[in-house]
Amino acid sequence: MDTIQHIIIDHTLARIGDAAFADYLCHAYCYGGHCTFERNGQAFRFEAGDCMIIPRRGDLVKNLKESEDFQVDVIYVTQQFIEISTPQSNYGMRGQLSLFQNPIMKLTPKQQEVCKMNFDAVKRRLEQTDHHFRHDALMNAVECMIIDFFDFHSQLYGADKISSQQYQLMEQFIEMLERGDFRKNREISYYADQLCVTTKYLSEVSKKVSGLPAAFWITRYASLDISRLLRNRNLSFTDISDMFGFSSLSHFSRYVQTNLGAKPSDFRE
Repeated sequence: MDTIQHIIIDHTLARIGDAAFADYLCHAYCYGGHCTFERNGQAFRFEAGDCMIIPRRGDLVKNLKESEDFQVDVIYVTQQFIEISTPQSNYGMRGQLSLFQNPIMKLTPKQQEVCKMNFDAVKRRLEQTDHHFRHDALMNAVECMIIDFFDFHSQLYGADKISSQQYQLMEQFIEMLERGDFRKNREISYYADQLCVTTKYLSEVSKKVSGLPAAFWITRYASLDISRLLRNRNLSFTDISDMFGFSSLSHFSRYVQTNLGAKPSDFRE
């Protein structure tokens, strides 16, 4: 198993629930055989030609059994590296809600080739330890992988609509975030008031539908947007801080360090 700080390559799913991978997103492609497992009370079968994404909390995967001929490539990526590599699209948020319900995407032969190409690119960049711009090359490879995951998911499941009342509430919450309300409003109470529910109920619905609390989604959208803006050298830190309504530059810096794991200046080195 090859490792660096943010990316781990593995060839089995047996370690998906290890504490060492608690903050990693698992991306897997099955080349042959199959495995079965349970997650969120549902049974799944992951087989040749399938791609699977488990958004952290691999410990929720239970009773995993791999067939003797099971062949898989697994790429674990930290949340932090995913955030700085994610393309300028919030489609991933909607996709993650669906992946909570079904983490497996059954790919067409053409999509399978694209997926294998992306996995090979990440592995190749990881092995280029003498590359002077290895970190940027890895970010680019991961970004390409994510873009194609977005495309796979939108083609396979993008047209599906959430039908239940709780799913509709979650969609409305996500739509508020997609239009940018998080820039000035990062408190759950704001969204709950706008949706005419209590903060407790909104958080409970978010947890039930997506597996993550409402506060996670608010912070996720804000962090993703901030990380993109920080990479824009035409904007000063004060400009970005003002966009998000922070009371001071020091408050903004603390928010970035807490939620993105780095200082604002680290994004421009």
